[in-house]
Amino acid sequence: MRVTPEDGIVVVTGAGSGLGRALAHVFAHKGFAVAGLGRRAEALEETAALCPGFFAVPVDIADAGAVRAAFATLPAPAVLVNNAAIYPRRDLLAETGESWAETVNSNLNGLVNCTLAALGPMVQRGQGRILNVATFADLNPLPGAAAYSVSKGAARIFTRALIADITDRFPGIVVSDWMPGMLATKMGIRDGLDPATAAAWGATLALLRDPSLTGSTFEMDREILPPRGLKNRVKDALLLRRRRPRVLSDL
Repeated sequence: MRVTPEDGIVVVTGAGSGLGRALAHVFAHKGFAVAGLGRRAEALEETAALCPGFFAVPVDIADAGAVRAAFATLPAPAVLVNNAAIYPRRDLLAETGESWAETVNSNLNGLVNCTLAALGPMVQRGQGRILNVATFADLNPLPGAAAYSVSKGAARIFTRALIADITDRFPGIVVSDWMPGMLATKMGIRDGLDPATAAAWGATLALLRDPSLTGSTFEMDREILPPRGLKNRVKDALLLRRRRPRVLSDL
């Protein structure tokens, strides 16, 4: 149950640099037409030079109307990877209502805008794949990362809310979260993981449309199993059941 180039295009947000560019590269070299969204037209053109079948879509995803207009020009997407985010690294005491809103508009509202725009054709066809690039920042916020942590945590809630609303009616639309790890990008750390390595995992996951993946969370190349209550843990022990996380190399 894998997405193929014949199923439609792949849309990657934040495709002008870092992980987004690396993801676009992997998809393109798998034969997919890739629409790369981003605010910086020049950066998207640099990505296009590296990726056959890539077309740049300069747009501010925080602008709902602009996103709708951009998606209206695209072929029906088979896959949406919500990757775009900003990380201003600003002390909370230095935040203003405007600076806070800018981060939330990009990291949360931008994700919602792109998801709603992609859902229309996915619902019409009864199938699609949405992968949200997530983080544990909401569980363990770092100093100077309040707006980023709150907005990314809210995005994880949106994943669950989306699933609650659509999965019973459209089980063929598979939705999950993926945490790529600490990367060697401008938003990451100097000695982090090569974005190309992470992108290989992310692309593999995004092209899997097994309905059992809906609601799952993967960190790097491995599934993070949800916590089990005491009753279920006892039942597992009595039945000699051992839950094993899925690994992308095995799928």
